[in-house]
Amino acid sequence: MVSSRWVRPEVFPLFAAVGTAVGICGMQLIRNICINPEVRVTKENRAAGVLDNFQEGEKYAEHGLRKFVRNKSPQIMPSLNNFFSDPISDE
Repeated sequence: MVSSRWVRPEVFPLFAAVGTAVGICGMQLIRNICINPEVRVTKENRAAGVLDNFQEGEKYAEHGLRKFVRNKSPQIMPSLNNFFSDPISDE
């Protein structure tokens, strides 16, 4: 009876939204720790100082998602936006 007081169907979308946000933050944190060229976790890598490794930085910055959306339209529904924004011609 006590568990039904805390787990209600109305809060499931909130759990999903918060879970998605936490998942995205966790993914970004792991990505930065593992493959960011400016983050050095081990003592040997930190002792190296500032490295001018532009190829590694370019590889990190130009990831797959950025390459995928580079030539896409920045609209979610371009056909619907064009329908409502383009003037109607009276022919």
